[in-house]
Parts: sequence; structure tokens; C-alpha cells
Amino acid sequence: MVPRKLILNAFVEMCSGHQSPGLWRHPEDHSHEFNDIDHWVELAKLLEDAKFHGIFIADVLGGYDVYDGNLDAAISSGAQWPVNEPLSVLSAMAAATKSIGFGVTVSTTYEQPYHLARRLSTIDHLCKGSYLDSAARNMGFAQQLQHDERYTQAEEYVKVMYKLFESSWRDDAVLLDRSKGIYTDPSLVREINHNGKYFSVPGPHICQPSPQRTPLLLQAGTSKAGKQFAAQHAEAIFVSSHAPEVCARDIAEIRETAKTQYGRDPSNIKVLALVTPILGHTEEEAQAKIREYRKYASSEGALALFGGWTGIDLGKYGDDEELRYVESNAVKSTVDAYARFSPGTSKWTKHTIAEHVSIGGNGPVLVGTPSQVADGLQIWLDEAGIDGFNLAYTLFPQSFQDVIELLLPELKSRGLFWDDYAVPGGTYRENFYQQKGQSGPLSEHVASKYRWKAGVKAEDHEIPN
Repeated sequence: MVPRKLILNAFVEMCSGHQSPGLWRHPEDHSHEFNDIDHWVELAKLLEDAKFHGIFIADVLGGYDVYDGNLDAAISSGAQWPVNEPLSVLSAMAAATKSIGFGVTVSTTYEQPYHLARRLSTIDHLCKGSYLDSAARNMGFAQQLQHDERYTQAEEYVKVMYKLFESSWRDDAVLLDRSKGIYTDPSLVREINHNGKYFSVPGPHICQPSPQRTPLLLQAGTSKAGKQFAAQHAEAIFVSSHAPEVCARDIAEIRETAKTQYGRDPSNIKVLALVTPILGHTEEEAQAKIREYRKYASSEGALALFGGWTGIDLGKYGDDEELRYVESNAVKSTVDAYARFSPGTSKWTKHTIAEHVSIGGNGPVLVGTPSQVADGLQIWLDEAGIDGFNLAYTLFPQSFQDVIELLLPELKSRGLFWDDYAVPGGTYRENFYQQKGQSGPLSEHVASKYRWKAGVKAEDHEIPN
């Protein structure tokens, strides 16, 4: 069998530490320099030279204030606080590179689709199609909607975006006819006239068609409603779990639903798992690194992140209290899930949780030689059916340099990573699917139904509801 080539993204955030709170204190870490544009440009150049598929910049709009009921732990430890808006750096990174893709988490919670579509199309133009859009997880406005209703709203939101991206302008609307003085043919630009439960958007889209039109769509969330949404819309899915068997069933269910209900090829939905590799030339060197990293990790920061991720405030419990025996079922079930994958831990207190989360966040940490870490990645491929990884760091940029120097040669020797981009200078979607010319969504994807193609009369292309 020919090994599958892995999709590898760097997983970062415009903050210090990201998934490993407190590591900004390490003398070799530079994550606290996130306010400097050169910090991001140099990362993009480093990772493109190594042929990473993309850089995914996560984002949050609020601080982690569940722990102890306030922001103090997050603020003092620098646990994803402060954090900058990620779209602002993409153009500079794209200007310094040619082939690597860029992605961000874009919140639609407080932003109308018309405005967001403009921002995304603009970035897609400036980045020449190397931009990647993340389907938003939170779909409320002034007040948070109920979970399933958020996905109902999300369904309408993305359809508005499809209409703006794909249906408002015909592919060949921009003429640039200097002799006649016609920049764009008005008959080839139309209003979308969307009037739904949550949004009223007459249009037309204010931006001309960008290289990808609809950027590559990612989705995170494996609730029942989340899986249904992903089966129809996601081109890639992000998962974070400490073991492959936890997410394997969800992945299989999403792909089966995509096939049976939406006529999609399940293999076209790519799944990327969060992982933090800590590499050494020898196992002893790698183990020495993680021991050193733990000296700088912030327990308070870890508890702040845990509270934000789970909604559980562990500040209510004593330092030595065994969390598997408290009254809260939510606490017990969450801790039991952690305990399954750390059988050597005899007692689970809030400090045990903090140690578990403080390096690598809510994903596995693979520590060892390049061969050992590659073996760990192979288990995820075999048992969960994933397609690649979002690689988090402990030290910035040293962790990525270790991956480049130590892990990538091992993966290439196993046939698991490419030697060059499939489409050098191409769009992110072209390299994602390794298909030259595939800048827009695949023909099987729901967004393709909205495309107003060149030469098609407006009356012959009805905008789908």
C-alpha cells in the first residue's frame, strides 16, 4: 500500500504560550513577541521552506473566566491573554511566501455575514487564495442561543455566505474593458435578496470573485448537531482528544452521514488532530525536555484554560480533593475521561488536572525520538482514520524547528510526508486536495450549487435557498 501523505498545519494563536500556559517564561521561548509582525513573517517563511501545508491561527473573543469566577488566573499567567486579532497578519505573511496556506478562527457571533464575507474575500485576494476560513463555533448575538439553535443559525449563516461568495457575481463579471470604460458588467452582478429567520441580506457582494470564492471550510464540534453540520459543509474537521479511540466513532459517523445524506465522497472530508510533539535525538533528551518544560508551566493558567474549555470551575475544590468522588457528575465524567489515558495517576486532584493540561492543552503530547513520535502519529492514522495534524508548540519557534529537523525526515522516510507542494504557488485548497485547478469547492460540495459560472445567464441560474 502507498502511505497516505499527511496534512500538517502549525497550530498557533496571537498570544503567548497558546496550548502550554506559562512556557513564555522559558528563556528560549519567543511566543510573547506576538505583537511583532516579523515574528509571524519569519514563522511563515520557516514553515513554507519545510513544506507545511498551512498555519492555523486560533482565536478567542473573550478571556477564560470560569476558574474562580474571574479572569485573574488567565491574566496573570498569560493563558491566552492578551490575544490579538489574527486576520491582521495574514497579508504580511502571504507577501513573504508563495505556497503555504493560512487559516484563522473567524467569529460570526458578533459580525453580520455581509461584513465578514467582505473581509474574507479581501484577504483571499491579497493572499492569492492561500487563505483558509474556519466555520465558527459560536453562533449567537447579544445573548447566546441554545446549542442546537446555534447550528440552525449557522446553517443559515453559511448559506448567506455561499450566496455572496458564489451567486452574486458571475465568474466573468469583471471586464476591465479600457476601450469602452467598463470595469464590471452590471448585468453580471446581482442582489442575493436573502430574507431568513436570522439574517436579511439584499446584497450584492461588494467584492469581486476571489481565487477560492468560498474559502476552505473547517469545522470543530462533534455534538449531534455539530456532526450533521460537518457532514454537509466541512471540508476539514479539527479534533482534540487525548486518544484516537475517543474520536474515531465520531469521524466515521460524520463521513457516513456525508455519503448517505449529502452524496459526498467521505475521503474528501479531511480530519486533523491536535498533537504536541516533544522531540529529542534520544529518548533521554526528549524526556529531559518535558521535565524542564514542566518547571515553567503554569498551573493557574492551565486551570483557567480547563475552565473555559469545559465550563467547570475547579477553584471550588480543595487542593487534595479527589475529583472522581465529588457530587458533580460533570466533574467526575470529565476527570474519568482524563484518567483513562493516564492510568499511572492514582489520585486526580485539580493540580493533577493542571499538570495534565499545562503542556499540550486538550490534546496528546508525544515525547521521544523521531521514530517514537512517528509511531505515535501512525497510531492515530490507523485507529482514528485521520488525515493529518495540527501541531502545537511548547517553545516558539523551537518546537517547530525540532519538527523540521527531526520529525519530518522520519515521516518522509516512511512515505508519510511530501517533498514539495502539490501545486507550488497554488491556492490552499489546491494543495489541500493535491489537485491543480481545484481552487473552488469540489463539485460534490453544497457550495458548488451556488456558483454562477461564466457564460450562464442570470435567468438560467437560480440562487438556491
